[in-house]
Amino acid sequence: MADLKQTALYDLHRDLDAKMVSFANYSMPLHYANGIIAEHRHCRSHAGFFDISHMGQCLITVDDAATALEKLLPSIIGTLPSGKQRYTVLTNHEGGIIDDIIVSRLDQDYMLVVNAGCKDKDYAHLQQHLGRHFRSRPDQALFALQGPAAQQVMQQLAPSACRLKFMQLCRTSIHDIPCLISRSGYTGEDGFEISVANESALELAKLILSFEPVQPIGLGARDSLRLEAGLSLYGHELDESISPVEAGLSWVIDKQKRQFLGADIIHRQLQQGAPRKRVGLLIEGKIPVREHSEIHNDSGQKVGYVTSGGFSPTLKQPIALALIDRRFDQQSCYALVRNRQISMRVTTLPFVPHHYHRG
Repeated sequence: MADLKQTALYDLHRDLDAKMVSFANYSMPLHYANGIIAEHRHCRSHAGFFDISHMGQCLITVDDAATALEKLLPSIIGTLPSGKQRYTVLTNHEGGIIDDIIVSRLDQDYMLVVNAGCKDKDYAHLQQHLGRHFRSRPDQALFALQGPAAQQVMQQLAPSACRLKFMQLCRTSIHDIPCLISRSGYTGEDGFEISVANESALELAKLILSFEPVQPIGLGARDSLRLEAGLSLYGHELDESISPVEAGLSWVIDKQKRQFLGADIIHRQLQQGAPRKRVGLLIEGKIPVREHSEIHNDSGQKVGYVTSGGFSPTLKQPIALALIDRRFDQQSCYALVRNRQISMRVTTLPFVPHHYHRG
C-alpha cells in the first residue's frame, strides 16, 4: 500500500495495531485489535474516535457565495445563519447525485465537507462552476467523536462546543490548538466532528484517546453504525444515476427552487413520483443479504436490489437498505443468496433510533 495516500494519523493507527486497508486511495484503519463488532458496541455505549481525514474539506469564498453555490444544489443555503450546517447534495443535469455533502456557514464564507471517494470529481465540478472562489483545504485533518459519552469528554476539552445543538458549529481551541467543531456525525449518536490543522492532528488525537471512555474505531464499524442509523453511503444508496427523490432525500429539496442542475427532472419526480424508492429491510434468519442481491416479490418478480447489507450488532440480526420499484407496496419479499430464498420484511427507518442533541 506504498502508493496510497496517508492521513496525519497513519503512524498512530499502526501503533494502535490497526488492520489497514485501501479506501478511496487512502490507507485507512478497517478495525483495531478488538474487532468491528466490539468497536460498534463501544461507540453505541461509550465514545468512539474516528479519523475521517480522508474526506475533503473546502471553502467557497466569494461575496455572494450562496448565490453561486445554490446553482449546484437543490437546497436553499442563503438563509443559513453563521454557525449552522446543512446536509444536501450536488446534482447533475440528469437529476442524479454527484455527492452528498455538508455545507457550513462561516460568516460570509461556506465550508463544504465531501466524501473521500468523490473528492476529485467534486473539486473539479466546484472549480468549473466557481472558479477561483473555490479553495480546497488539504492542510486540515478531520476527526469524529461519537457516542453517549462524547459530551462528557468534550466538556473537558472545549466546554463551549457542548453548548452546540445538532448541526451547529463553532471556532474554539483545545489545549491551545485552534479547531472548528460541529455537533454532527455519521453514526446516529450524539457527537462532534473536529477540523484541525494537520500539524496539530497527532497531538489532538492522542489527547482525545487518553480519555477512558474513548476507543479508536475503524471503517468497518463506521459502516455498520451508519447502516443501523439508516444513513446512505455514496456508491451504494447514492450515485449519479439515483435522484435525491429516489434516495429518500426529498426533504433536502426546496420545493420552490428551480434554478439548479437537474431541477426539472427532480421536481417532476416530486410531483409524479420517482421510479424507485429507498427502503429498509429486516432479514429473517442469520444469513446477511449483501449489496447487489436481487429482491423479488411473493410472485417471484424482481422488484429491486439491495444497496447495503450487513449484520446489526444492536438488533442482533441482518439488516439491509434497498432500492425498489415505487409500485411495490407489500411488506414481505425475498432475496436470492447462493440459490436460497432469504425472507425479508420492509421496515421503517432508522433501524436504531437516532440520539442527536437537538436541545
